[in-house]
Amino acid sequence: MHSAALTPEQTERVIALALDLAREGSTAELVEFVEHGLPVDVTDPQANSLLMLAAYHGHAGTVRALLQLGADPDLRNARDQSPVAGALFKGADDVVAVLLAAGADLDAGTPTARAAATMFGREHLLTG
Repeated sequence: MHSAALTPEQTERVIALALDLAREGSTAELVEFVEHGLPVDVTDPQANSLLMLAAYHGHAGTVRALLQLGADPDLRNARDQSPVAGALFKGADDVVAVLLAAGADLDAGTPTARAAATMFGREHLLTG
């Protein structure tokens, strides 16, 4: 099956839909978008990736699926925030565990995940 390329407007709409799916934790639908050609590390205008949005909104299953599809666990947004720091900020312990298992860099970004953990009294999540 061959389909015509999307127009810029259609591409923009597809990306917006995918970003919403990441925020909502709609894993199955989001995986379909990526499997059908959406770049797994696509970002919004603030450089928030699908992984960042899923992590920030506490969707560990979606984070796990995106990582399995090749998402960069350390892709920082325009404010230099990493997904693991965002998850620590939001208190999403299960997301932090998934990102740590994927090898997320605890020293990347501003603040670093280590600094965020200290700020929010969550250092215990980074050990063990």
